[in-house]
Amino acid sequence: MNSYPDWWPLVFGRFTFEAIPYHEPILVATFAAVAIGGLGLFALITKLGAWGYLWREWFTSVDHKKIGIMYMVLGIVMLLRGFADALMMRGQQAIAFGANEGYLPPHHYDQIFTAHGVIMIFFVAMPLVTGLMNYVVPLQIGARDVAFPFLNNFSFWMTVGGVVLVMASLFVGEFAKVGWLAYPPLSGKAYSPGVGMDYYLWALQIAGVGTTLSGINLIATIVKMRAPGMDMMKMPVFTWTALCTNVLIVASFPVLAGTVALLTLDRYVGTNFFTNDLGGNPMMYVNLIWIWGHPEVYILILPCFGIYSEVASTFCGKRLFGYASMVYATVVITILSYLVWLHHFFTMGSGASVNSFFGITTMIISIPTGAKIFNWLFTMYRGRIRFELPMMWLLAFMITFVIGGMTGVMLAVPPADFVLHNSLFLIAHFHNVIIGGVVFGAFAGINYWFPKAFGFKLDDFWGKMSFWFWVIGFYVAFMPLYVLGLMGVTRRVNHFDDPSLQIWFVIAAIGAVLILFGILSFLVQIVVSVMNREKLRDVTGDPWNGRTLEWATSSPPPAYNFAFTPMVHDHDSWADMKKRGYQRPLEGFRPIHMPKNTGAGVIISAFATICGLALVWYVWWLAALSFLAIIVTAIAHSFNYDRDYNIPAEEVVREEERRSRALAAARV
Repeated sequence: MNSYPDWWPLVFGRFTFEAIPYHEPILVATFAAVAIGGLGLFALITKLGAWGYLWREWFTSVDHKKIGIMYMVLGIVMLLRGFADALMMRGQQAIAFGANEGYLPPHHYDQIFTAHGVIMIFFVAMPLVTGLMNYVVPLQIGARDVAFPFLNNFSFWMTVGGVVLVMASLFVGEFAKVGWLAYPPLSGKAYSPGVGMDYYLWALQIAGVGTTLSGINLIATIVKMRAPGMDMMKMPVFTWTALCTNVLIVASFPVLAGTVALLTLDRYVGTNFFTNDLGGNPMMYVNLIWIWGHPEVYILILPCFGIYSEVASTFCGKRLFGYASMVYATVVITILSYLVWLHHFFTMGSGASVNSFFGITTMIISIPTGAKIFNWLFTMYRGRIRFELPMMWLLAFMITFVIGGMTGVMLAVPPADFVLHNSLFLIAHFHNVIIGGVVFGAFAGINYWFPKAFGFKLDDFWGKMSFWFWVIGFYVAFMPLYVLGLMGVTRRVNHFDDPSLQIWFVIAAIGAVLILFGILSFLVQIVVSVMNREKLRDVTGDPWNGRTLEWATSSPPPAYNFAFTPMVHDHDSWADMKKRGYQRPLEGFRPIHMPKNTGAGVIISAFATICGLALVWYVWWLAALSFLAIIVTAIAHSFNYDRDYNIPAEEVVREEERRSRALAAARV
């Protein structure tokens, strides 16, 4: 800063041109690739004249279906970014032995494994499951939208704001070098004085606001907006898992917000909540972050359990076995997920009694999870199984997740955890359950509900290519890490002296490349499906012969979802309607009241992102102005009374007649 004028800190805070990592060839190449790709996309959209369409129909939309799709697109885009970090780590560990230091210096490697964890949990897994819940839940309960449509739009764009901050850290400054949970004192100002930790803190805080509000919204939707006749024990299992997931979100994300706020105060104001001296206690941070962190694992997996339940019932052609036990197991998992957090730090001296309690509760939580596995197996028993892509993902999940669950029970034993803690065994276990459960579940859900969202199926060949690359790649990539963990190899190390370990890391790197082919095959599947959509189109609206209410409307659904609110008599609502001889009515339509689109969510999120950037770089005047702009925009939006419109009855009649003719033609 000595070479800069005296007014520089007042205007630009601690930002200097040296903060741009032009001396890092990997980052320069990445920036060039992103810039070229971004400019190309911008030019294409401009040439097509699509900016107005995207703004009117998508960015400002309050339609839960479009917001759900945007969540999914965000998750897939960030999957590419997060997996690039994984490839770099696997490549570094495969070659960095003895005199070969590899191509990633330690400070860069530390940023990569931190960014990988943050991106994959907060900006891949969360958007994917939130997108599926957003799209499907209102359709499954017979609602026209979520309870608070504008809040839904705002929640999505706040998540995008967190993404923008994480991506900005790649090109201006640095990211945190402390692991995805940022334990103090390493994350305190004394040991992490740069901007990396500040990017971490403000990205999580901004995205966390969106997630918390989304959770409140979906709880209100499920509790208050179910169709007539749909009591709690007639809700589809996916809706039940969504309800429990969002209860966990509302209960745990404020804990994360408070924990991050206290750590922020330690860094910015000089408080001592989590320092080693002056009354601080770093262990309190570890407790608080895991009180959020372990429910977060179930926030991710519970919606996927719901997806697997829908898939099992549909592709076995029969009712889900043990509906009530599935619901009770989901609720028990929700409750117990708050009683197991301490198993993440058995080695930190809590004592035998505390460790025993949390070890026992951790083992108990495997019982309702195991009950679900048996329910899916009994659903398959004597079922007419169709090995479509969603069903293949279910079978791969059951095998993979059981392996991950058994290694989790091993880690639940405190003496075993003393041996395995902080080793690559733990990394293998975590990826075993998250990839085998959440990622496989997301792909099952995308393939299952894609025809609902767009009116045509996804290409089967490229879907199966993606499936086999993912499944085989997972086992090749992570089984060696179990072996290395049992050998005592610790995680987060970028260079090894023992050359006998190298073969295992090389095998793991090959597995990562296979997973890359799986991701690329999925992208090809999307492109090929769009190009051949007329061949893959299904005008019946029910290509899988599904059993729950979302299939009772056309594919894709109209803006209003249901012209008539359905009456529900059974938790297999659509199967029950078809048995009763359901016919689409063609008279008695009334104008339908729907909310208008609004740009307030985009604008507030943009100001929040600017505020976050300003706080990262200590540009106090910009932080104050952008925060004021957030308040002014929110107040101005509250005076926008004319936010609703009516779809005329004649328009509804025409649309329903068109859909009925298409349905009749398909049946013929």
